[in-house]
Amino acid sequence: MRPSALPAILLAALILSGCAASSGAEDVLGNVPSPETTNAITKPNGPIPAAAVGDTAQTSAPQEALSWTGPVPEPEALVPADRPVGMPMPTERPVAMLMPANPDADPDAGRKSPSRGQIYGHRFRDAKPINFGSTSPRKLAVHGVDVSRWQGEIDWETLRKQGANFVYIKATDGGDHLDPMFKKNWRRAKEAGLKHGAYHFFYWCRTAGEQADWFIRNVPREANALPPVIDVEWNGESSCKRRISPARVREKMQVFMDKLERYYGQRPIIYTAPDFYRDNLKGQMLDYPFWLRSVAAHPSKVYPGRKWLFWQYSGSGLSEGVEGKIDLNVFNGNESDWHDWVASR
Repeated sequence: MRPSALPAILLAALILSGCAASSGAEDVLGNVPSPETTNAITKPNGPIPAAAVGDTAQTSAPQEALSWTGPVPEPEALVPADRPVGMPMPTERPVAMLMPANPDADPDAGRKSPSRGQIYGHRFRDAKPINFGSTSPRKLAVHGVDVSRWQGEIDWETLRKQGANFVYIKATDGGDHLDPMFKKNWRRAKEAGLKHGAYHFFYWCRTAGEQADWFIRNVPREANALPPVIDVEWNGESSCKRRISPARVREKMQVFMDKLERYYGQRPIIYTAPDFYRDNLKGQMLDYPFWLRSVAAHPSKVYPGRKWLFWQYSGSGLSEGVEGKIDLNVFNGNESDWHDWVASR
């Protein structure tokens, strides 16, 4: 007689059922990532791809079977993350690729042309006109003025249209004097659209550090302001009539200028007159821009070999918008040179 097939079928079913029951926990846990990390690895919050991109998946070592008395817990790596639907982790671009190289940079900066304000032509007069001949300052394009309390109330809009494209405003003397019109002049010049900066009259009877601190205390650090100016000259009308050695003059100047350059981020300009220059600065401080007073001849004749940025060509200028006389100055360059210089501040 042939044996019945029923017992064999039942036996096979029992064997298969036992295998499935014994492998269930392992199948669930086999894809759970190790909780261990190194210093260079951050545990991800979202789903993990089955294998690294471009690499062959490695088979994990067999794990020891676990016995569970309750339902198998869902691995943390498989818990849905709080993320927008449709953006799975494996297909995301790295964050570094989504950000500009310099997060603070304006991506359109290279395509924007710098703002270039209108240049007003020279319309000043002079109470004591000088014939400079072929080297007349009128041949230069960008004129400006310097002012102090002695100019009184100024109509800045009118002054600008007369040809004042920039202004230097008297701020401080020594270590304790503030020009009483400085704050108002500074504010009004800015409102009228003039490029503006401040100057300090240097006292040889005070320490350079004290004077720098006093200037910094009173003159705003504005992004668009012109570089600060140190006014160095012999002034018989000053309460400080002391004359020190040329070496000591330059030492004090250097201390003052270094402190201002650190604070304002711009190299100061040196304003001076012929006698002081001859005594102390001829052939010196070649790395600094100069603003030269020369009201009777071109600077090339009074300061031979010296490069200059500004030329004060008159102390007797006349202009609508100002009562009385005003100092007149000119920039050494054309309109394009001026715009380039201003943009580099």
